[in-house]
Formats: sequence, C-alpha cells, structure tokens
Amino acid sequence: MTGLGAGAIMLPKSSFARAVPLDEPWTPGDAAQKKQLADVALNAAKSKGASYSDVRIGRYLNQFVVTREDKVQNIVNTETYGMGIRVIANGSWGFAATDILTTDNIAKTAALAVAIAKENARLLTEPVQLAPQKGYGEVSWKTPIEKNAFEVPIKEKVDLLLSVNDAAIKGGGNYVNSILFLVNEQKYFASTDGSYIDQDIHRIWPTFGITKVDEKTGKFLTRNALSAPRGMGYEYLVPSESEKIRGISTLYKNRYDMLEDAKQGATQVGDKMKAKSVEAGKYDLVLDPSNLWLTIHESVGHPTELDRVLGYEANYAGTSFLTLDKWKSGKFNFGSKNVNIVADKLQPGSLGAVGYDDEGVGTKRWDLIKEGILVNYQTIRDQAHIIGLNESQGCCYADSWSDVQFQRMPNVSLQPGKEALKVADLIKNVEKGIYIIGDSSFSIDQQRYNFQFSGQLYYEIKNGQIVGMLNDVAYQSNTQEFWNSCVAVADKDDYRLGGSFFDGKGQPGQVSAVSHGSSTARFNGVNVINTARKI
Repeated sequence: MTGLGAGAIMLPKSSFARAVPLDEPWTPGDAAQKKQLADVALNAAKSKGASYSDVRIGRYLNQFVVTREDKVQNIVNTETYGMGIRVIANGSWGFAATDILTTDNIAKTAALAVAIAKENARLLTEPVQLAPQKGYGEVSWKTPIEKNAFEVPIKEKVDLLLSVNDAAIKGGGNYVNSILFLVNEQKYFASTDGSYIDQDIHRIWPTFGITKVDEKTGKFLTRNALSAPRGMGYEYLVPSESEKIRGISTLYKNRYDMLEDAKQGATQVGDKMKAKSVEAGKYDLVLDPSNLWLTIHESVGHPTELDRVLGYEANYAGTSFLTLDKWKSGKFNFGSKNVNIVADKLQPGSLGAVGYDDEGVGTKRWDLIKEGILVNYQTIRDQAHIIGLNESQGCCYADSWSDVQFQRMPNVSLQPGKEALKVADLIKNVEKGIYIIGDSSFSIDQQRYNFQFSGQLYYEIKNGQIVGMLNDVAYQSNTQEFWNSCVAVADKDDYRLGGSFFDGKGQPGQVSAVSHGSSTARFNGVNVINTARKI
C-alpha cells in the first residue's frame, strides 16, 4: 500500500517513544499542572532576554494494528511526552526541547532556547515580524468524537481486521494486508501573549490492500481500500447505510464499512485482471473525490503554501509556480469559473480540524481560488505581513513537542457545484471518457506544475454510458491546464473527504494529517496514457 510503510516508520519519534501496555488507561493530564510547568518556561525565557516565547507540552499516543491474511504482524502502542520552547531574542527565533519536566530542567531548556536565538541573531538580515495575536486566557478544544478508539479493546480491532482479510481471501484475493492507524495528540500551548490552550485531538485511518495474481502470467494487481483517514473516533468504523453512496462501486461518506469494502474490493480486483488496457489519448474524466483529493493536495495544497512560494521551503518536492506576482495581479487564471477552493481548519471530521494552531492562533476558513482566480495563500504569524495580512491564518503545526512548529497545510477543498448535479449528470453526455475512483501513484515536478496521477478503478464511458472496466490508466496535465478543464462539479450531496495521514514536509522531516474535500468533478480533454509494461 503506497506510502504506508514510510509513514509508519516516521511515527512516532523513535528517540523519545516508550512502549505503553495495551491495557494502560489513557487520560489527558491536568491542565492546571501543565500551566504551572509552562509558566516556569515562559518566566525563565523572559528573564534571559526573550521578547516573546511560547511553550508546547505534548503527549502523543500512536497505536498501529497490522495484519496480513490470518496473522497479526504487529501491534504498536507508544507514547511520547515532553516540552518544546520557542523564543524570540534579539529579533531571531530560538528553540529547545526536553522530555525531563522538572522545574530546574525546564528553566535550563528555556535558557538554551534564548541562547540559540541570540546566536542566530548574528546572521539576521531583518528581525522576525510576528502578526499580532490576542491572548485567549485558559481555553480548551477537543475533537468531537463519539467513541474513543483507544478505549476499544485490541481484540475487537484485531477481529475486525482479520475478518476483513478473511472476506478478501474468500472473495478471490491471493494476498491481503489490513492496518488500523490511531493517533491521539494531547497538546497544551502557552505563550507570552496570554494564551493557555489545552487540546485533545483524535485521528483514525483503517485501510487495506488486496492483491490478486494471475497464475499463468505472473501478473498481479491490487485494489486498496476506499476509506479516508478522518479526524474522528471509532464511530467512523460503525457502518451506516445513510452514509453510503450506492453505484457501480459503493462509496463512503462519514462512516466506513470496512468489511463490505473488502468484499467488493476482492470482486473488483478480479474484474481488474480481466479489464482491457486503455488506449492512450484525450478523454473527458469524471473524477470521484476518492481520486481527486490527491490531485488537490499536490497541485493546489502544496503550491499555495507561502513558504514554498517565497522559496523558504523546498524539501519534500520543491517550491511553487504560484509566485507573488501572480497573486498581486488579482487576475491569475488558475482554473475555470467552476473552481472554488477554500482552506480551512474547522470542518468537523476532517484531519486538519483543531481549535487553535501551534502558535495559539484560532482557526478559520478562507478562499484560495475563487471562480478560478488565485486570491490567497496559507500563512503563519511571521509570514502574514508579507502578503499584507494583519493576522495569521492559523497554519502552524509540529508533529511532536520535540520539533519546532512551522507552516503546514490546512484542509484544502474544492467546493461543490451550486447546480443540482449528480454523478449520473456528469456522465450522461460524455462521448469518450473515464470515470476514476480511488487514488494510487502520482508524480509532480518541483514547481508543482506538471503532473501525472492514477487511481484504483477505471470505468470506460461511451456515449453517456459506463460500458466496462479499463486498466493501465494514468492522466497527465499541468496544474493550470487541468483546473481550467473543469467544466462541472457535482452538488453538496456528493461531497466527501479524502486526505493524507502522513504528509511529509521539512528537514528534518515532519509528518502531518490533512483532509481534502470535493464532490465528483468533470474535466474535459485530459491526456491519458497507458501505463502497462511492455515485455
């Protein structure tokens, strides 16, 4: 399953993680005690000459249950706990972290952060300029979960995954692996602005991969899960008929039926083995949200990160073609008038939903692309002034207390169409097209401009009708050409979230989780290539 191995390696931070017994209770710490520890750091930093400081006390729990066929391959249950202290002194940033939370050691760590800032200041060309931020006092925020996944017995989780594997094998799959990823971030933020923010954040991702092998040729194909990682509790895995979209393939909204998806996945991977190979050429594409989310992530989410635009960030796939002159013009044609893309950290159930970011900024929603025109970027406090903003957009995040927080992507989503359009309406007048469901491999250049994407399921469309399954499909375009080819977007009833549980950025690398929503959308005249290997 693409990316899962790398993601699992990156979480948790191995140098600080401790194994946690599976039956150990998991409850958030006392906010009053964390406030006392934070005040030690803030006061120590001020006494050493910091003009600003913030503190993040983090407790992170990661649980991964990994199975293959009829075996449990691994169960990971770890905790990290510590404090990160960030300061400005002599106009420059400094940062230090510790997992020894005694009063003396916290004060020493704060002093170290200030010393680092003062040394960094020797290389400054201009001082850090922070956007104003009011203090919120003592506040809290929690992911609105119905059932804490960490309180569900391991046996229940294992039984679910093994039943998924069993259904896939009985349905004709030769190999299957299934994984359940769980993350709980308990984060306490305090700053000299006067904020003391306690947050309890939950994320979940159930997924699988079913592989079928042709015994005669040795050819093999895989069908991965049609789930999406979500900012929810275990209720996401409680099936609900009202949250299913029935069609040529059953798709899922705010509840996921993992067992049902495994059964249909086993059938579909067999169908893929018999499907004809696509003929390269121009096609009208009807892209399901389970496919389109990744194209949004790579071609819209990353290039609208202001640090990439400015050239401050080039790790993990480059800078951005969306330079400031394009935004300043107020008329850069990013896409068609059907393309309205928003950034937000508010949407319930999304991976990016929090009350406050890791700079203590209250989260919000704003336009990035409006009727096809580039209108904004994603910023944090020390970048806001560059594009004339009086406040941050709340896009700062660190994946651990031991890492300095920096700009990370909010949820970035294509807005539903305003007309009452269903998927059938998008298909009915397509003469030559492909309906694509699910995500798979992709490639995009260092400016986030030229790209190639594939999927899980491909259905050929002729004269407004789905006539069968295709194989070996990938679509190629450039960001501007692709989004200008968007001729219609289905309405809000079809809107669903996809997303990345392990989005990487920075050096040393950090991961974050982010959602991308859309309804099914149609793109006309897109180049499709045949990816089959010729032997």
